[in-house]
Amino acid sequence: MLKLNSLSFLILSTLFLACNNSAPSVEVMSAEEAIKAPKHNMLTAAEKEASYTLLFDGKDVSQWRGYNKEGFPERGWRIENGEIICEYSGEEEAGYGGDIITKKKYKDFDLMVDFAIVDTSNSGIFYLVQEIPETPIFHSAAEYQILDDETYKVTYPGLTLAQCTGANYGLHPQEVNYSKPIGEWNTARIVKKGNDVQHFLNDSLVVSYTLHSDDWEKRRLASKFVEWPSYATVDVGHIGLQDHGHRVRFRNVKVREL
Repeated sequence: MLKLNSLSFLILSTLFLACNNSAPSVEVMSAEEAIKAPKHNMLTAAEKEASYTLLFDGKDVSQWRGYNKEGFPERGWRIENGEIICEYSGEEEAGYGGDIITKKKYKDFDLMVDFAIVDTSNSGIFYLVQEIPETPIFHSAAEYQILDDETYKVTYPGLTLAQCTGANYGLHPQEVNYSKPIGEWNTARIVKKGNDVQHFLNDSLVVSYTLHSDDWEKRRLASKFVEWPSYATVDVGHIGLQDHGHRVRFRNVKVREL
């Protein structure tokens, strides 16, 4: 066994401490932090008390199917790491899998959806969806827009604020962009009660409007929706997630009926 005198021990101890101090620190989550950390695709006690239900438990999509289809798309969408992922296809209008909708219809509701986008992502959350054969979903459904706003503002000079994240697509513009940076999770919330609708993004109100009001009708008549007589004509419909050919991730999809 090697014997160290006091000077040698002091030198080695100093070197050991110096090495340890120069090494990067590793952050370890405490037990208390772990308890407080959000658990995804689950309802909190408060949400259960408020009668929210999960539309996706992180594993299966039994409450969803393809738009104008009997089952869930076999390609274009996948479940991974507790997320519903729309895959990139480059096919702008329909993607590989097409849009998906809830099997159930909703009239008055409070919907929350977490989403994360990548560079150039373009997507949306539909509501009041009618299934009309051989007709795109957006001909009938109102849409909460999801977009990489800053990239599209540069690449599409004609982009309007009614086409930016949180807007009631094509009709009611986003005035403030509450989006988090690309890759981070955002929370969309849509509240519909009667004809009154609100869009929230990350707890901030983006737009508020009244279906079929004089203002809404004026905007509709001045938009492309005037060409589609089925647009927003029902007060109960499916909820949908759009496949616009871009990669988008969804989780924590929950709704309560009002």
